[in-house]
Amino acid sequence: MRRLPLRRLVTLATLAALGAATLGSTAACGDDSEGAGGSSGPVTLRLGYFPNITHAPAVVGVEKGIFAEKLGTNVKLDPKTFNAGPAAIEAVFSGALDATYIGPNPTVNAFSKSKGEAVRVISGAASGGVALVVKPGITGAQDLRGKKIATPQLGNTQDVAIRYWLKQQGLTTTKEGGGDVKIVPQENAQTIETFNSGGIDGAWVPEPFVSRLVNAGGKVLVDERDLWPDKKFVITNLLVSTKFLKAHPDVVQKLVDGQVAANEFVNTKPEEAQQAISDAIGKITGKPLDLKLIKQAWPTLEFTNDPISSSLKAGLDHAVDVDLTEPVDLKGLYDLKYLNNALKAQGKPEVVQP
Repeated sequence: MRRLPLRRLVTLATLAALGAATLGSTAACGDDSEGAGGSSGPVTLRLGYFPNITHAPAVVGVEKGIFAEKLGTNVKLDPKTFNAGPAAIEAVFSGALDATYIGPNPTVNAFSKSKGEAVRVISGAASGGVALVVKPGITGAQDLRGKKIATPQLGNTQDVAIRYWLKQQGLTTTKEGGGDVKIVPQENAQTIETFNSGGIDGAWVPEPFVSRLVNAGGKVLVDERDLWPDKKFVITNLLVSTKFLKAHPDVVQKLVDGQVAANEFVNTKPEEAQQAISDAIGKITGKPLDLKLIKQAWPTLEFTNDPISSSLKAGLDHAVDVDLTEPVDLKGLYDLKYLNNALKAQGKPEVVQP
């Protein structure tokens, strides 16, 4: 049976772009003539993120000018928004993006496809914010037999999570939508419609779609936090192109300083951060995210600088266990010295390098 990558098959165009990047035909950013010693001239940092709650540190860091302040006048911040991990990774591979906030499965996929060469995780960002929401009549796992449950995408982070959980409950699934529980991959926005119309019986999704489904009459059957040690698992981390990292380590340090400062703002000024997220999403999409919805979803998320590497590795193991991917050697994925420099400067505990 053909296996799928963790999020979405990287296209041939992506692979071609990766090859071009590996050969050095595409510049990562600015003038690379400075080499590993740092950047003396002006540098542009192209930073990717998603306009949603699980990327709150990035949204707030851009909206409140935190990144710009930490980067200083010699670095121009060029923020770029994405709606899906594969698109952000393709931008990194092609040299159009230098760093991005991204989920665990696209992170592993990028590392695997580039044979460990193209990217490094330099910080965590967020944990939690994922649940299985079902119709009120469903009270346990066995009630899901014969039911249709949506996930955002075949082989994505949430798709792996529910298939692994169902297997632990003695229930089968197939990639084709068969088995004891029928998994129906679909866009999150569509999931709200199909749940309301009765087309699905539930969904394993991230916030704010958890809250939207609850508001549509659903109930949380499984809070994914309850399945992990200390209720912590990575939902978003910060990844950088190794080419940019080698050319501009000083800029990467400033970026991580900004990430730590953004998380400090999010955690110490939650109401101001929530308003900033609503405003920023309004500017990006043309429609502000309902502030009440943000407040409803907020308690399910923890904004942490720790990338929680053990959960990323466990998620990979789960995907292998449900036959959705091949094993991947993650050695070299993390480079947390910049994060620990930032934490040490603030007198905070350092994160152990995996």
